[in-house]
Amino acid sequence: MELRTWLEAQGAIAHRDAAAAAGFSREHVRAGIRSGQVHRIRRSWIATDAAPPDLVTAAAASAHLACLSSARRRGWWLPPDLPEVVHLHLAPHASSAGLPPDAVPHWSEPLAPPARHSLLESVEDSLRHIAHCLPPEATRVVWESAVRVERIDPDALRRVRWRSPAASACAAEVRGLSDSGIETLFVVRLSHWGLPLVQQAVVAGRRVDLLIGELLVVQIDGFAHHRGAAQRGADVAHDAELRLRGYTVLRFTYAQIVYDWPTVERAVARAIAAGLHRRR
Repeated sequence: MELRTWLEAQGAIAHRDAAAAAGFSREHVRAGIRSGQVHRIRRSWIATDAAPPDLVTAAAASAHLACLSSARRRGWWLPPDLPEVVHLHLAPHASSAGLPPDAVPHWSEPLAPPARHSLLESVEDSLRHIAHCLPPEATRVVWESAVRVERIDPDALRRVRWRSPAASACAAEVRGLSDSGIETLFVVRLSHWGLPLVQQAVVAGRRVDLLIGELLVVQIDGFAHHRGAAQRGADVAHDAELRLRGYTVLRFTYAQIVYDWPTVERAVARAIAAGLHRRR
């Protein structure tokens, strides 16, 4: 296999030790660099022109992608409209020379070592840095997404020595019950009401996103909510069954929750004021 072909299969960027382990000698790598097929990034990394810019930035800084940049790479749900600047995790006394002017550096000792030859910091360090960069509500949303995507036991997060009050507080609250970040956002914003909120409750034979009190069901149609006719028909039939059993069903979209929260909150408050959440 050609070096360039192998490198593209690795995501277009790789550590030179990984190339050596795959059978590419130092001379083979040097020849690839001389021919222009691959590029050297500092001493340890090689890449093609197709390499993702954020990973190239991390390699050039001898750093790891951190915080929100790591979360994006891992596929965690993030609040919309966050600036897409690169967050980097560097050793406590590392130099800032060569960092892009808009990069967000995180100088800290790692909580957990990153995977070998990876340009991403550990999951735990990403969560810690997110707790530092985002307000508590947004932090909780991202952490819940991380728990789901990475299949983390919330109790395992509570055993981590976080070294950060914000991270420790979030670890104490995470439940791992949300199907989506937008569901977490909804629950966090209503939790101060002091009402019983049960996520993923089984009602009339199917799970519902949220059950408030005894009889108020909230269903959330997320950003990527693309349902075929059969699935949509099943939703409508289930909503009808719930109403026949005395439940009130409120459905909200991603756009409503993110961009028109006061209207959503008011609709739920009106249902509560009418006593639709409890048996009469």
